[in-house]
Formats: sequence, C-alpha cells, structure tokens
Amino acid sequence: MLSRVSRYRHCRLSRAGLALTTALFAAGCSGDMAPPGDLLAIEPSAPVILSEPVAPAMTSAPLAPAMFADVSDSAVPNSPDAPMQNVLAYPVSDGVDTRQMTSALPESGGDQPIVTGIGTDNPQLVTASGYPSSSGSDGSLQNDRTENAQVQVAGLMPRVTDPMNAPQWAGGMPASEKACRNRLKRLGVTFRDLPAINSGKGCSIPYPIEVTELSGGIEIKPAAKLNCQITDAFAQWVKNELAPAARLRYLSGVSSIRQLSSYSCRTMNSKRGAPMSEHASGNAIDVGKITLNNGQAIAVRKPGFFSFREKSLLKTIRHDSCKYFTTVLGPGSDIHHKDHFHFDLRTRKAGYRHCD
Repeated sequence: MLSRVSRYRHCRLSRAGLALTTALFAAGCSGDMAPPGDLLAIEPSAPVILSEPVAPAMTSAPLAPAMFADVSDSAVPNSPDAPMQNVLAYPVSDGVDTRQMTSALPESGGDQPIVTGIGTDNPQLVTASGYPSSSGSDGSLQNDRTENAQVQVAGLMPRVTDPMNAPQWAGGMPASEKACRNRLKRLGVTFRDLPAINSGKGCSIPYPIEVTELSGGIEIKPAAKLNCQITDAFAQWVKNELAPAARLRYLSGVSSIRQLSSYSCRTMNSKRGAPMSEHASGNAIDVGKITLNNGQAIAVRKPGFFSFREKSLLKTIRHDSCKYFTTVLGPGSDIHHKDHFHFDLRTRKAGYRHCD
C-alpha cells in the first residue's frame, strides 16, 4: 500500500515537472512568463490580416472651362510649382507671356505656336505673335488671324500678289517693265498682265500684257497679246499720229482698230526654215482696218485712184510710223503685206530701221 502511494506521488511529480519545463521553454521564446495552467487553457484564434497603406489619390488639374483659365488657377511653366510636362500642352492663362513659353522649347529661335487643351474636345491654338485661333465645329484648328497678319515660313519666298510692287528678287518685274507699264497708264491704255508665255524655242513673252483699249477710248479688236515695249510704241503712234490725221481729213475720231496678228508662234511670213518672226515674241502687231466714229471703215490696202483722203491718210500714218517702230511694212512692200500694216521693234545693228 505504501509503495503504491509512493509510486502515485512520483508520477504526479514527474507530470508537474514536465509541465513546468514546458512553461519555462515557452516563456523563453515569447518573452512572457505564463503559468502552466494558463498555457493549457489557450485556445487558437483566427489570424489577423493587416491591410497595406493606401497610396494617396492622384487628382488631375482641372481643365479650363473657357479658352483660357484664370492666371491664379494655373502655374506658369518653368516655375517651381509647374508640373513636369510638355510646355506646348500646358494650359495658357490670360496675361501669360507666350514668348517666355516658347523659350523653353528646344532650338527655339522665334515665335512658335502653342496648343492648349490637349486631350480635351476643344483644343486651342495660341501663337506668340498675339493672334489666337479658334477651333472649328469639326474639331480642327482654324486660324483667326487679323487682317494685316502674314504667315512667314522659314525658307520659303512670300507669294507675289502684285508684281508691280514686289522687287525683282522676290518674283516682281524688272524696273524697265514697271516703268513701261507706268507709261501705258499715263497714256490711258487699258490692259492687264498675263502669265508668262513660253510655247517653245523662240516663242515666249516673259511679261506679256493684253491690250483692249488705247487713249481716247479707241478699242483694239480683238484684244492683242503683246510685250509692253511694242504696246507703248503703238499707243504713242495712235495718239500722236493716227488719231490727229483721221480727225484732220474726216473730221471724226477713231473708234476702233482691227488687228490681224499680235503674238503668234511662227516664222517670218510662216515660211518653213525662215527666221522666227517678231510676232513669236509679242514684239509686232499687224493693223488691217481702221474704223472712225462716224462709222466709216478704212481698210489698209492700196487705195483707188480717186480715193484722195484715204490715200493721204494711209500715206501719212505709214510715213510717220517710222519714228516709233524699227520695221514698217504695208501694201506695196511684198505680197505678204498687201492688206495690212506690219509694225515691230526688231533690233538691228547700228540702229538700222526698215521702213518700206
């Protein structure tokens, strides 16, 4: 009996020692000392999951409701508070110096366009020159330039709208052509400039004009394509010689002149192998008929025996025309000029004039 009691106490002490050892071991790992009885009473609990810190929300800058935002609502580019983004896409506010903005662009040597409102349905274009552009209904950018604003493109020549006022290096006329046209205006000639004519070798007029009316309202029928020099000489001849001679003999002024040939790309007398005619350069004009204000028509041909006034008129104007032209041909010169006067300004050696 005593042995049983002793064995029972031994077993109980062994269990208590084992529990105490376990408690000491657990306290050494966790840092907390807990009695053995409490360890046995611990119940498992659900693991606690901690959420990660949420990144701060990124808010975009408010878009300008109108064309430009208030100055106080947006930071000036290149300032410490300005976001790192393309200067061209940065909203432009009223009062912001756009030239200062373009200075941030690479290789910026002058005014450059600035586009605002990129990424929206209403992009705007602002240039450093000071004229804004509005957006069209289709979303495309439309320049709303002022009346006197001009677009200058580097490396391109400006378009010449008035050759008379433009210098020759910019596509304008030579000084001699401008002076000639000024003389025509003083003579009362009605004409218009035509594009340059170049129909092949030997057939060209660099600065042609189309003449419809001379001094005193004398019509040219049909309108003649000529160079300015022959037009000037012809207008002076009509004003100074033809009109006064007709008024003296018929007591009537000249109404119209029928021209048979002005510019024509052909050889002399239209013969194969012959030199090019002065008509091929618009340097000649042929006159076939002269109509007076009283309705009388005077044909350029050899007049009849009793046609004294007609004969006198044709002889006088033909003779006086040699003061204005270097070549004068007409009835009696050859078969090719039996029914018209031919006037031209052919250049010959030593200033020779051929008046037949």
